[in-house]
Amino acid sequence: MTEDADALAGRLTASGHELQARVYYADTDFSGAVYHARYLEFLERGRSDYLRLIGVHHTDLEAGSTGETLYWVVRRMEIDFRAAARIDDVLTVLTRVAEVGKARIRMAQEIRRGDALLITAAVEAALINAEGKPRRFPTEWAALFAPG
Repeated sequence: MTEDADALAGRLTASGHELQARVYYADTDFSGAVYHARYLEFLERGRSDYLRLIGVHHTDLEAGSTGETLYWVVRRMEIDFRAAARIDDVLTVLTRVAEVGKARIRMAQEIRRGDALLITAAVEAALINAEGKPRRFPTEWAALFAPG
């Protein structure tokens, strides 16, 4: 990955990951506020870029470096909408590992505008194979997922 591409992925922090994102017109509803489903996309970008920066690449799973093709799935998500973001706001998506099991990970996420907390989310994700069966995380991921 190039330095410019790394910059697009946000940055690792002592507690996890931080990603900046701007709200565009396409993210908003008729009122000018961010449409509720678009927050899922901001949260997904935060999780994906966090994984990318710690060395867990989606393309590695697809390529079968673990012996079979694996896929990430979100098993559960709880979101608390506290305040709305609006067009041109610059948001910070914060992601941290809350708990890791052998086949699932729980992440805590926030979306902020400056000091204002807009969204909190608890996300549980897991790996499955092409047949939809759960799979354990590769052993080398244990240290990567260790909560900061």
